[in-house]
Amino acid sequence: MYNIIQEIFNNYQIRKSYNDKSKFIEYLETIFNKLEIKFNIDNHGKIIKSRNITVGDISDADIILTAHYDTCAVLPFPNFITPKNIFIYILYSLFLAFLMVVTASACAFISNLLFHKAFISRFVYMFVVFLDIYLLIFGKSNKHTANDNTSGVITLLSIMHGIKTEDRNKVAFVFFDNEEVGLVGSSAFKKKYKGLDDKLIINFDCVSDGDNIMFVCSKKAKFDKIFEVLKENLNIEKEHYKKKVLIESTKNTFYPSDQMLFKKSIGVAALKKKRIIGYYMDKIHTNKDIVFDKKNIDFISKVLINVIESKK
Repeated sequence: MYNIIQEIFNNYQIRKSYNDKSKFIEYLETIFNKLEIKFNIDNHGKIIKSRNITVGDISDADIILTAHYDTCAVLPFPNFITPKNIFIYILYSLFLAFLMVVTASACAFISNLLFHKAFISRFVYMFVVFLDIYLLIFGKSNKHTANDNTSGVITLLSIMHGIKTEDRNKVAFVFFDNEEVGLVGSSAFKKKYKGLDDKLIINFDCVSDGDNIMFVCSKKAKFDKIFEVLKENLNIEKEHYKKKVLIESTKNTFYPSDQMLFKKSIGVAALKKKRIIGYYMDKIHTNKDIVFDKKNIDFISKVLINVIESKK
């Protein structure tokens, strides 16, 4: 896995444009072919084209492990997430929206001073707002994506390499496209494949920056028999890897990623902790997203491999 990790960081850390993604997909295909694993590229959409990469048999697998492989635009402010503190999360989101409004208002004010035309000021205001939104989604590619979501991609590949050949039919893997533009890839996946409500979907998104590994579980996931095996293995392995494990419910924890679309799902993320704020994630969507704690990936991979191989 070391060579694969280095290759991805050196050559495939940017996966935003169609061409960037095409090169990465070709690289993944070489890995799958070496492992002699069945895979498929699912093409979706006309306006926003998505290519989900499915590995294994979705219909036969009871466990589906997922991560989005697309990456975001570089921004001056991080996407600051506090899953257990919704008030702070909303406050920060409002702050970013306020900055957009202030910027647009300032530009409109200047245009009014220059042209003394109300309709021009209104046009400038709307133009700046839409420009800000465009740059948030389609702006310059972030060159540093260690946590978001190169870490999730490498976790899937690590598990894939770690499981025994005879156990591969127990699990399927999905690399989602276009999570960063609104869960587009996972939405298309949900529409295409039927019977997903009965399958446990575990999604890895930003798992390499923080010693607190959070598992955000839907109500239906907690009733799955695999969930008990997962908890048991987390308790066994956490001391060895010196990680704190948090098992939370979607009732009181909000983590925005692809797993939200599925009824029986678990979202996995790595978090840091501070007083007042509580558990948080920072740096993502900026050029400071460079922290890659391989011990996190080793811990998560080891647990999931144990879970898969214990399944009869």
